[in-house]
Amino acid sequence: MNFFRCLSLLVVMALVGGTIVEKANSSGGMVWATARDEAELVEDSGLVIGEQDQIDGGFSSLDGMLHWAIGHSDPATLKEAAKDAQKMSMDELQKRQVELKELVEKLNMPSDAKLMQIAVSDLNNASLSLEDRHRALHELLILVEPIDNANDLSKSGGLKVVAGELNHCDSEVRKLAAWVLGKASQNNPFVQAQVLELGALTTLIKMVNSSSTEEAVKALFAVSALIRNNVAGQDMFYASHGYIMLQDVMSNGSLDIKLRRKAVFLVGDLAEFQLQNTDQKAELPIFSDRLFLKSVVDLILVLDLDLQEKALTAINTLLQLKSIEPLILRDFCGLQGALERMKLQLKESMEDEDKRDYAADVESLRGEVELIFRKKLGLL
Repeated sequence: MNFFRCLSLLVVMALVGGTIVEKANSSGGMVWATARDEAELVEDSGLVIGEQDQIDGGFSSLDGMLHWAIGHSDPATLKEAAKDAQKMSMDELQKRQVELKELVEKLNMPSDAKLMQIAVSDLNNASLSLEDRHRALHELLILVEPIDNANDLSKSGGLKVVAGELNHCDSEVRKLAAWVLGKASQNNPFVQAQVLELGALTTLIKMVNSSSTEEAVKALFAVSALIRNNVAGQDMFYASHGYIMLQDVMSNGSLDIKLRRKAVFLVGDLAEFQLQNTDQKAELPIFSDRLFLKSVVDLILVLDLDLQEKALTAINTLLQLKSIEPLILRDFCGLQGALERMKLQLKESMEDEDKRDYAADVESLRGEVELIFRKKLGLL
């Protein structure tokens, strides 16, 4: 507890030293600051710890230490400290900066590797309270952001422990575990391979059907991160009938719109990967499956501009695949009529001042898709 109290003090002092940086710069004085106001500090807290900040003996920079500390602080405390800082003079600021540096020297900050080790050790403790289990996973979520940390977690066996949490009886634990695996796997072939080897993909696909929207959303996020630009992951995804899961999500109008957006975005991503790797990989049958394609086409008539844009983007890519049959899209999927009705919808949306610009952008994309489709049909 003493360690975390020190961190709280560190954050407050940092805010005090960094909120009126413009005054400091104009006076030519030497300052340490992040140049962000309290709202930005709260918003960004805990998201990224730079790769340069992890060394064997602790954090290599004050900024890296603060990123970690802010992620473990109360937002209300941060805002209050920033307000107090605005009342301080330059002399008081410089004095606080000196105090801050002295405090940093006194603190024996653990390295990211040590912090991950502690969190994993906590997860291995069967008697750990649910609250502390949530806390450990939240800490890992912050720490695995840098690719080196994610690799270290994999090498130490930590990924296996986190993957095991996917089967926990608590929905929040499962959600956080999926989130950590997704974060660690993003654009990281090494971690992707390790998580796939653990068999987590099949579990995550099943979790997308959870009655908890947040659990389902984070599970689909992890699925996307695991198979993105990964041939082995995509083969496992198709073998596990992951495409049926996507079709079910896109077709179910009762599901949260966030989940349906993520599903059709993944379809577009998979189609784009297929398009870019046609010479190396035969086009998959799912891209010519009538029901699957119809579940994508139907989304362009759902009254949500973000979802419509993502669906159009996916269709745009699908139309460029050799295996796509334009007559199936027209006669079975109803793409031609859907595009025409969508044009009328977007015209109405453009009458709303708040939606006008976005709707105009989507209409431009709709027109592009219609043009490609008509060429496919031989009408141009």
